[in-house]
Amino acid sequence: MNPTPLITTTEAVDKAFYIIFGISALSLLGITLAMLYLLWRYNRKRQPVPLSQKDHNVWLEVTWTIIPTILVMLMFWYGWEGYLSLRRIPDNAMIVKGSARMWSWLFSYQNGKTSDRLFVPVGQPVKVELIAEDVLHSFYVPAFRVKRDCVPGMPTYAWFVAEKPGSYDLFCAEYCGVGHADMITTVEALPASDFEEWLSVLPAAEDRGPELLKKNGCLGCHSLDGSPMVGPSFAGIGGRQITVVSNGKEISRNSDTAYLERSILDPNSEIVKGYPPAMPAYAGRIAEQDLTEIVAYLASLTETAPTAPPPSAISQPKPERQSVAPPPHLPIQDNPGLELARSNGCLGCHSLDGTPRVGPTFQGLFGSQRRLTREGEEIVLNADHDYLQRAIRNPNAEIVKGYPAAMPPYPGLSDDNLELLIDWLKDLP
Repeated sequence: MNPTPLITTTEAVDKAFYIIFGISALSLLGITLAMLYLLWRYNRKRQPVPLSQKDHNVWLEVTWTIIPTILVMLMFWYGWEGYLSLRRIPDNAMIVKGSARMWSWLFSYQNGKTSDRLFVPVGQPVKVELIAEDVLHSFYVPAFRVKRDCVPGMPTYAWFVAEKPGSYDLFCAEYCGVGHADMITTVEALPASDFEEWLSVLPAAEDRGPELLKKNGCLGCHSLDGSPMVGPSFAGIGGRQITVVSNGKEISRNSDTAYLERSILDPNSEIVKGYPPAMPAYAGRIAEQDLTEIVAYLASLTETAPTAPPPSAISQPKPERQSVAPPPHLPIQDNPGLELARSNGCLGCHSLDGTPRVGPTFQGLFGSQRRLTREGEEIVLNADHDYLQRAIRNPNAEIVKGYPAAMPPYPGLSDDNLELLIDWLKDLP
């Protein structure tokens, strides 16, 4: 007896899609032709007086009831079969654990190897056991027609088969915070022999640091090479002086092992100046051995590596030499309003050069026309002084169209500081 042939997720979804699309297209064509014929046949100029006095037709009523019922049930059947194919796991599927967290993926294999990319062998079914560690995420691989929401506390799974080698995009398809747009990785489909070779190579002891950072999701927000991201770069973090904000006061800290441990276990007690309070606390979530090794690794990253600018400087071009002045239209120089924007985390979500981020850009903000949503209604307002006051004090009362209601209110900002911030926004080109 021959085994039942494997129907991949791609085949199942595509089949249902083409059948539903075909039925919809034929229905559209048939209805359109019938409508045009009836418009021509029973035009009032041609038939000013109705010829038929019939008020019903049993066979016509039966026909237009049975045929749509058959079509709808046909679409349901193939849709249901496609859904079952997405949930039936083949017996020979390789199991990989996938963890979603702000804002990165981690995939763990049965031999203990971990990776922020999903490596799979070509031609073998792969079951990805999915968990969300913090907020809602969604595992989405368009090439394999797979999309599965990840809900905290509700383990789930998805499976697929990569039929040919290649690199396939893997997205988070559920808005999950400031770094959602960066929560992108790939599925790397390798020939079976190449995959086995990759899987058998475990990281050496000296590579444990980066591997642990990947495992615990640190590299979703922090770079190792000085590149700007949601959080400060790890480049040169060991032993450097850092300005943090605690209870509204700026404090200078040395990033020694004690500071590094605190910043992992309780990161929002002291926020690095210029960055948003976006990092979740790892107290009770990280293994003690992992914490010790991560702290030791970070402490070894000294100032020999370049450091990353805060989000406030992400959009600002760097001069090639110190003697070259920055462009005059960007407020790089010290400015009380700019410093307030940095210290309150504004520049983590708003750019200065028109670059789209979580929130609208500050470039050209003052005096511009803003399309907003207020109590479910769309309105257009001028971004004047009063509007900017409201947008800072109570930002979610009027939401700029096309942007999420993600900004926290700032009722604790003093009136003087609020005016400094608004004056700075007025001067931006």
